[in-house]
Amino acid sequence: MTLREIRPTPDGSRRAFPQDFLFGVATAAYQIEGAAHEDGRTDSIWDAFCRVPGAVVGGDNGEVACDHYHRYTDDVALMADLGLQTYRFSTSWSRVRPGGRDVNKQGLAFYSRLVDELLEKNIKPWLTLYHWDLPQTLEEKGGWANRDTAFRFAEYAATVHDVLGDRVTAWTTLNEPWCAAFLGYIGGEHAPGRQEVPAGLAAGHHLLLGHGLVVNELRSRDSSLELGITLNLTVADPVDPNEPGDVDAARRIDGQFNRFFLDPIFRGEYPEDVLADVAGNDFETVVQPGDLAIISAPIDVLGVNYYHGDFVSSRPGTAEATTAAPSERPKRSPFPAADDVFWHPRGLPLTAMEWEVQPEGLTRLLRRVHDEYTGAAGVELYVTENGAAYNDVVEPDGSVHDADRLQFLRLHLGAILDAIEDGVEVKGYFYWSLLDNFEWAWGYDKRFGIVRVDYDSQLRTPKDSAIGYRDIIGTRAL
Repeated sequence: MTLREIRPTPDGSRRAFPQDFLFGVATAAYQIEGAAHEDGRTDSIWDAFCRVPGAVVGGDNGEVACDHYHRYTDDVALMADLGLQTYRFSTSWSRVRPGGRDVNKQGLAFYSRLVDELLEKNIKPWLTLYHWDLPQTLEEKGGWANRDTAFRFAEYAATVHDVLGDRVTAWTTLNEPWCAAFLGYIGGEHAPGRQEVPAGLAAGHHLLLGHGLVVNELRSRDSSLELGITLNLTVADPVDPNEPGDVDAARRIDGQFNRFFLDPIFRGEYPEDVLADVAGNDFETVVQPGDLAIISAPIDVLGVNYYHGDFVSSRPGTAEATTAAPSERPKRSPFPAADDVFWHPRGLPLTAMEWEVQPEGLTRLLRRVHDEYTGAAGVELYVTENGAAYNDVVEPDGSVHDADRLQFLRLHLGAILDAIEDGVEVKGYFYWSLLDNFEWAWGYDKRFGIVRVDYDSQLRTPKDSAIGYRDIIGTRAL
């Protein structure tokens, strides 16, 4: 595949990235692989959720998706053409241990072939063990609300390491446990589609427990591994910093998105104000002695996923924000004691998800996480997801001139450089996503990729954003 050349003339004003800064892209198994019932794979909660009428826009599903399962060699070649240094992908629990328990050698063989292909192209494999595709049979036993699932997760992780541990050094336990727990078990917008507050809180804790169990298991096998977790974090600002209700709304959103996960991992405790927020939902019976010691097992890497910040109030106002698309976060938070928090617009540009473009929020977020959590712990920071959906226009020659997406990418890389220049050691960036793909509750309605996918022909076409990203990587400058 020949990529069109778009390379600006150097004028001496470009900002350089550190020499060890890694440039990559991210994907997730259910969103791209397809082959949903081939070679031994069985239903995940997303396969089941997609069959619920009205759950997914257009009634879409991941049965075929981007057909990456059959086209991975071409996709890796495309990554190499773009100059990508690392690729963050997830393994499917339902492919590796169908039904949650039995080991599937065919599924493991696929990931082994993928890793070999990446290494042959000098692309670092960055493996995420859980990106929301819990085996449906485990959900039928209670899912993440069932404590036993955390231990089954550790079994699954060990199985993956048995096959890939000799070649994969970077391991992420969970992707965005906030979404898995609170959108999946409280809000109902994501699989498994439950709306049970105590179950969602239990799921959040058991996800963290599973994280800690996996860190300890993998650390015992190989102390040289880079182990971490990826969280979707936010910057929550009150609409009126002089209005106590707005300040408390921002506190509550910060508590549920950020501190509910960061504090147990880095401090071995849940924040007292968050515990007060969830009082009366049996959470105190879920956390058992010794759990927090497991959850706070030392990690090497924290992945930060950032798409936009939150401008919140305890008052609806006259123009409630539309930034709360159902695919990621609802207009009103599903979290207990935050159902009366309202999002407000700031007049910033919007993506096709109606999310605000707020790069300065990423700089503030990275500084805060470094200063309060990772810096003293010696934990490296990576931006493991950042990207934007836009309504792409395909030109007659097949090209996609997505200037908005390229500008989004450049603005957020600039925000990372701002943080680095302030002393925050951010070690890499993964754009979301390499390919247009199945965008969860939005189906195929939203396109985040720097590479366009024609879902009928499966033709891949690098957009201008891909070519612009290749230039940034090649010159290591913005």
